Amino acid sequence: MKIKAWIQAMRLRTLPLSVSGIIIGAGLAKFQLDYLEITEEKQFWPITILALLTTLSFQIVSNLANDLGDSEKGTDNKNRIGPTRSVQSGEISFSSMKMAVRISAVIAMILAFGLINQSAPNLTSQAKFVYFILAILCVAAAITYTVGKNAYGYKGLGDAMVFIFFGLVSVIGSYMLYGFEYENIMLFFAAAIGLWSTAVLNLNNLRDIENDRASKKNTLVVKMGFKNGKFYHAFLILGGFLCWSMGIMYLMFLSWHLLLILALFPAFILLFHLHKMMYIVEPKDIDPELKKVALATFACAAVFTVLLNYSF
Repeated sequence: MKIKAWIQAMRLRTLPLSVSGIIIGAGLAKFQLDYLEITEEKQFWPITILALLTTLSFQIVSNLANDLGDSEKGTDNKNRIGPTRSVQSGEISFSSMKMAVRISAVIAMILAFGLINQSAPNLTSQAKFVYFILAILCVAAAITYTVGKNAYGYKGLGDAMVFIFFGLVSVIGSYMLYGFEYENIMLFFAAAIGLWSTAVLNLNNLRDIENDRASKKNTLVVKMGFKNGKFYHAFLILGGFLCWSMGIMYLMFLSWHLLLILALFPAFILLFHLHKMMYIVEPKDIDPELKKVALATFACAAVFTVLLNYSF
């Protein structure tokens, strides 16, 4: 059995980051539902659990497809820095991984349709259709990041897609599943999570810049160079911190929920990380920083949601 190889291919360390936006969207929705005293009618917990499972399944599809696509294109090779990939190492065959991507994509779509069905009483017909299309786009984006002749990850479009799906779709989309309309305050949190999630991808691209360049994987970092990639990284971290701070302060002003200020503390980890990044000159030294940014982002989402709903 190659259980260890399959677990490694799923890249479990990426999963907390993937649900950060869902946690915030659900947290904001629960705050609203409790305030309006309609939590039971909106089926908060069934929707939240399905949203988390659906998002995790999308991320696993992406991780398996990434292993498949980068191995097929030769980007995953002996010169690559970071964890060994399952197909490239020979632990999992190309055909087995291809089948796994298909199966995981089907599971993801089943979960997504279940989520839409569970949320149906809260949604208009138009909203249901939009979520149906979003589900298809999420799976398509997860696969075509590295798979196929026109893989967008090889054209420098990965950053934009991460911002959209990890930030805007994740936070705003999950919030609206409970029957609420878009509110401007959500944009602060969606942008923060989107920028920090993009920062994780940027770290990955900074680490792999030499191998990506040799493999013709034209990420933004390959296009702009290592030095400018670090400045871009500073923009992502600081921009996310600014959006996060503004969202916290705005919500504190609206609700007089002063303990929310504590949700800023996990974000300071990102500032310490950024300070360290400015002194890193070798791509190989970047790998440990990925976990810091991913877990700090998840911590921000978790602490914020707990404080918002359980600290009165």
